[in-house]
This record gives sequence, structure tokens and C-alpha cells, in this order.
Amino acid sequence: MSESSEIMALAVVEAFDGKDEECLQLLHEFYAVLARKQLSRDLLYRDLKDPRRFINIRYWHSAETRAEAHEDPDVHKFWKRLSEISRVTSVFERLEDITPEDSMAKRQG
Repeated sequence: MSESSEIMALAVVEAFDGKDEECLQLLHEFYAVLARKQLSRDLLYRDLKDPRRFINIRYWHSAETRAEAHEDPDVHKFWKRLSEISRVTSVFERLEDITPEDSMAKRQG
């Protein structure tokens, strides 16, 4: 899989009161399943101002793996459980990197 075929998506997840650690654990388990099935790679951040808020950056390996995930019963189980302990407040399904190449080189170098 090449990084150029990846599809980036971003979601903001807000755990219900008292459910932030349960939500965090569930997200870690979910990402392990997605990685094992080779559907995506995920980055997870916690908002320091509101520890109930998590920001997920997902890189679907391709449009095909994203579609496959939407049909996968294991994935649906996680999405269902996640909806019981949190709410997804924002989702950006397809994000395009428009950073100029020279700026990327400066950040990496």
C-alpha cells in the first residue's frame, strides 16, 4: 500500500460523563482490529482542555478498504459500542493534503 493511495479522515469523539477511560480502551481495541485486518492506520489524540474529547486521524489504506470496513460486522460492533459510551461530534470523511512540498521538506528536515 502506498501512502498516496491512502484516504485521510478525521473524527472528534466525545465520551459521555465518566466514560472517558472506557472510551479510550475501546478505541485502542478498535484500532488494533482495523490494523490487524489491514484496513487503516490510526492516530489518536486527547484534548488537554477536555479529557473526554478524542481526535482520531484515520488513514484508510484505500477506497476499497474503507468500503470493506463499512461492510465488516466486527467494525460495526465497535461503532455500535462506541455510540453507547460517546458521541461523534465531527467527521471529515475525505481530507486532502494541500501542504506545499517545500514546507513538508522543511518540517521533516
